[in-house]
Parts: sequence; C-alpha cells; structure tokens
Amino acid sequence: MKLSQFKFKLPDEQIALHPANNRDESRMMVIHRKTGEIEHRIFKEIINYFDDKDIFVFNDTKVFPARLYGNKEKTGAKIEVFLLRELNEEHRLWDVLVDPARKIRIGNKLYFGDDDSMVAEVIDNTTSRGRTLRFLFDGSHEEFKKALFDLGETPIPPYLKSMREAEPDDVDRYQTIFAKNEGAVVAPAAGLHFSRELLKRMEIKGIDFNHLTLHSGLGNFRDIDVEDLTKHKMESEQMFVTPELVDFVNAAKDRKSKVCAVGTSVMRAMESTVSTDGHLKPYTGWTNKFIFPMYDFTVANAMVTNFHLPMSTMLMMAAAFGGYDLIMQAYDIAIKEGYKFGAYGDAMLIID
Repeated sequence: MKLSQFKFKLPDEQIALHPANNRDESRMMVIHRKTGEIEHRIFKEIINYFDDKDIFVFNDTKVFPARLYGNKEKTGAKIEVFLLRELNEEHRLWDVLVDPARKIRIGNKLYFGDDDSMVAEVIDNTTSRGRTLRFLFDGSHEEFKKALFDLGETPIPPYLKSMREAEPDDVDRYQTIFAKNEGAVVAPAAGLHFSRELLKRMEIKGIDFNHLTLHSGLGNFRDIDVEDLTKHKMESEQMFVTPELVDFVNAAKDRKSKVCAVGTSVMRAMESTVSTDGHLKPYTGWTNKFIFPMYDFTVANAMVTNFHLPMSTMLMMAAAFGGYDLIMQAYDIAIKEGYKFGAYGDAMLIID
C-alpha cells in the first residue's frame, strides 16, 4: 500500500471541535465486513449488535496534563514544553518536546508558573525537538507530580489545537470514563463514546468488558514521510496486557463469542502479543507495531473506531480491518452525510 491511497479531501467544518453533548449520542456508522452493508445509527445503539457473553476490550490509559508554558532564564522568551514520559522518578527527569526548539540549549533553565515556582534544567538534547529536563523540586514524588500537573493543561491533539485553544471541558471530556493508568498524551478516542449508562446496559445484557493499557503517544499524529508504507516506522508505545485480560479474551475466542477492540490502540496492543495459536499472552513492554492493509487479524472480530484524518496511521488500521475498498467507500459516504471526524468526532463500528 502507498501513502497516497489514504489521501482524501476533508472539509474543515467536518473536524469536530467539541465533543457531543452526551458521550453515547454521537453518530455511528456500522460497517458489515462480510456483506458490505453500511448502516447509520446513534452510538448507544451499539448494544444491539452484541449478545450475551460477547466482550469488549477497552484501553484504560489516562491522559495527563502534558502541555506546559514557561519562560527561558535571562531572556524571558516564552517556551512551550510538552511532557512525553517520566524517565527517572528519583532525579525528576522527563523526556519532553520544546517549542521553539532552536532557542533551548543544554544548561538553560526554564521557569513555570506565575511565580516561577517550578524550575527545570535542560540536561540533554535527544532530537531536533526533544530534550531531557531535570526538574528542581524539594518534596516527595507525589508532591512534585501534583505541582507539575497543576501547571499543565490537557494536551488536545495538535490538529485540534491549531483550530482552537484548550477549554475547561477538555479536562473531563478528553478522557474516557474508565481511565485509570496515567501515561498517555493522546486519549483513546473510540473509548470516549462510552457512558456509564451504556456500560450498565451492556452489563445487564450480559456483555462483558475488561481493560488493557497502552499509553498512546504523539506518534499517532506525526506525518508519514514515505510513500511506501512498509518503510514507515511507528514510535514505540508502552503497553501492559495482564494475565487476567489474557484469560478473559482467550475464553471468549474459544467459545466463539464476539471480541470487540475499542480503538486502534487496543487493536495494536492485542496484535502485538498474540501467540502462534491465535491466543493472547501476557506482556509488559513496548510496541511499535504498524498495521496497514493487507494484514491478517488474529484476535478481535469487531472494532470501534472514530473517523480519522487523511493519511493517518489510525485510518490505515481501520482500512486493514474493514477492507481498504469498503472503508474508503464508507469515508466517501461519511463526508457526503456530514459525519464529524477526529478525536471528538463520530464513531464507526466494523463488524462481520
């Protein structure tokens, strides 16, 4: 497959700038892989496509307030710092992106907060934009994290930030209701459609669910700069698949129940730790698996995803799962029918 095969014209007005009033009332397009049938529904109707003993797998990663604004020592130049991951708890070391990168050198000090209460020192240049910061803070790790996160704002996606500023509602709405394990800078958008009421209705119907953790990173929004997709390298993301989840999914597969992956992050995690017999196995580590057509999926036979931006890795995975021709046809229909795209946009259910 070629990058250009995933290019399409997306009108700006169809990029969702805000979430739906109610999580489970976004529009939902249902794609039937075997027949090619396409239906138009409301998301909470997803329950009608699953039965007793079918299962859903969610990503319980939690987005943290990763975007900070500070000033450089002496010059006072404004600097945006994007926290990526904590490298060392004891020494307060963080892997970050800085903008503008050209103004930051090793040894520079950066000040954050109205009273410059948080100070960091640049100790390493890892890439053209990346840096390692050492935060200078007296106190426990818990006190440090609270002080640091109090200064940060919710890291809405880069394409969305270019269209509007972060808003107070983002704190809750750019987070799934089952978010638990802190570490993501990108929300697993498919999970944003699930409300507590919908989960309760699923439970009453006998539909079960469980969680894995994959800390989604900014690599999801990086431009692909090669036409030949086999040459693209995904950024690694940390993931955790527990023995409990493994038993849960494998039992569902063995009894021929539906296994629904909620989002591309869940699909990537499960396909990264599948054994030769088609069953999941426990795993703690990192994955840089890149899934695009043609790919043979092993675990899930249903998938919830959003409508993604052109030439994105998420669109490529959806096309791999649903079939390239059918998914691109569905995207044409979505544009004509006014579906909303992006993290706050509408949903797609791909099912047999």
